[in-house]
Amino acid sequence: MKPVATIIVFAALAVSAFAGAQADTQKEPTTVTDQLYSEKLRPQFHFSAKAGWINDPNGLVYYKGTWHMFFQYNPLTPPAPFWGHAVSTDLVHWKQIEHAILPDAMGTIFSGSAVVDWKNTSGFKKGSEPPLVAFYTAAGGTSEESKGAPFTQCSAYSTDAGMTWTKYAKNPIIPNIKGANRDPKVVWYEPDKKWVMILFIDGDWFALFESKDTRSWTKLQDFQFPGHSECPDFFPMKVQGEPNVTKWVLTTAIGDYHIGTFDGRRFKSEEGPFTGDFGANYYAVQTFSDAPRERRIQVAWMRGAEYPDMPFTQQMNFPTEMTLKRFPEGLRICRQPVREISKLHDKEHRFTRKAITPGENLLAGISGGLLHIQAEIEPGQASAFGFKALGEAVTYSVKDHTLTCLGKTAAVEPEGGRIRLQILVDRTSIEVFANGGRAVMSSCFVPKTDSSQLECFAEGGAAKAVSLKAHTLKSAWR
Repeated sequence: MKPVATIIVFAALAVSAFAGAQADTQKEPTTVTDQLYSEKLRPQFHFSAKAGWINDPNGLVYYKGTWHMFFQYNPLTPPAPFWGHAVSTDLVHWKQIEHAILPDAMGTIFSGSAVVDWKNTSGFKKGSEPPLVAFYTAAGGTSEESKGAPFTQCSAYSTDAGMTWTKYAKNPIIPNIKGANRDPKVVWYEPDKKWVMILFIDGDWFALFESKDTRSWTKLQDFQFPGHSECPDFFPMKVQGEPNVTKWVLTTAIGDYHIGTFDGRRFKSEEGPFTGDFGANYYAVQTFSDAPRERRIQVAWMRGAEYPDMPFTQQMNFPTEMTLKRFPEGLRICRQPVREISKLHDKEHRFTRKAITPGENLLAGISGGLLHIQAEIEPGQASAFGFKALGEAVTYSVKDHTLTCLGKTAAVEPEGGRIRLQILVDRTSIEVFANGGRAVMSSCFVPKTDSSQLECFAEGGAAKAVSLKAHTLKSAWR
């Protein structure tokens, strides 16, 4: 997490913070609109805060039917940022609740992660619930209260299923190593019955640490990820179709990743780095801890989006499910929208084996700013084909084997002579998933037109929609 250059000020929001082991006292933000979640540029199925600035997703964790998403939040005058908090039962409908972890004399609260401590290794358990433990960076020197303090790694815990949080009385758990070292991500390593943390150190350097109790940490390994920094994630994944093969994946802020092995002491990259997202707005990626059925769900901040005259700014991407697949050229991660998107499906328009003819629109009469498109297309005689929504085109070049959207391009090779696409459109964003999520493009924009007509087009000749489903979507806020 990088310090945010602009602080959005909302005087109506008051907040109190208590350091050390004191539980944080929170208040809900007061919004500056009478049309909450209905504003013209408000995303309708992507998370955004009621008011103010958000950036990195933090502390993503699942427990007892609830997905917890914490996030970097700047809704008020300094000190900020701190951890905001939203919950969901389905990854689609989110409710912003009281703030979770607030600034103190050690610093403002930068990015981090959270886990369910099933074995109570931390000793924080009270009553019947296992504790949830959060790990975050106390960003010393980023507020008047923390002037002169360094960046350190700290923890907090919850004994009521993640609803309230108490800072560990003996913070920090890792003292300053170098500069603005930050963004701890923690995972359980079952073979050695221990916790493993990956931490951004400085430049393009990262480090791994181990702990038996979440409190005392020992360094295992330093390594470089050239050209990358911040917000690392580290987790095991089974290879699809090979249940006895597990690899470890290391990602950094922009979602680029390495695939390799981890023996409890050292990570060894075997393949990579590979691009995780080809779009313009995808940053600070993190996956959920403790997701059911070994699902690996990733969320990112759609960094750099603009929302003129809105009471909020920035949004998260729509959650995606990751799979690790073997291709002739090696292992690769594929990402697709979580299947829960179907909860928002409204009207469905279905076509089978229909020609896509230049100058004609197969989808004439279909309109909307909230869309889920699923298509399998044979190029036929076309030189290009694609879709246009809210005035922006998703175009596949048959000659170049490239997919283009909002100024960004990704190489996409046909599979069996066809291109498969999923497209999510949500007022100010377009996310494109090609060939089962092998290539993904996540981008934001401000619509230049009021037209919501959906188009399916071909250029230079006819293509064929082997299958095409266009769903208009309901708002997740209603």
